[in-house]
Amino acid sequence: MGVLKGAHGVRGEVRVKSFTADPDALFTYGPLMDGAGKVLLTPVSARPGKDHFIVRPKENLQKEEWDALRGCLLHASRDRLPDTDEDEFYFEDLIGMPVYTIGEEAEGTVRAVQNFGSDDLLEIEIPGAPATVYVPLTRADVPVIDMAARRIVIPELSLWANPEEDGGPAP
Repeated sequence: MGVLKGAHGVRGEVRVKSFTADPDALFTYGPLMDGAGKVLLTPVSARPGKDHFIVRPKENLQKEEWDALRGCLLHASRDRLPDTDEDEFYFEDLIGMPVYTIGEEAEGTVRAVQNFGSDDLLEIEIPGAPATVYVPLTRADVPVIDMAARRIVIPELSLWANPEEDGGPAP
């Protein structure tokens, strides 16, 4: 949801970059944690900086301690996040979902949602495949994400799994 950018000055404030759609919303989700669930930052107040926020935290750490946490990703507790609309989802909810092409037998499972700097990609594990497969998370490539049925449909999954066959897309 955000990242720590280090200390701001010597009064215990910290710089935080928000990744949320509404950048200010990051500070409404309660304590912010590391990936293991340990609370890193409990915002008391936040004000905008140049490309980040300057946050006064509840935690009383020294400048060097905040600087040591630079680059640490910030997470919020899932129960603090707003409910999604009908055609929305959180990437976390896709992990572990079965992937179908056509028919009723799953062909793979979503391992992760990745972004290597361009667009979001579904990383899919296919049983027996030597490596995971990456499929762009677009309506054209992933036309069905049915959260209620826990079902993702990627009709052209075999083209992504074997890009050299049939002139399919390159990974």
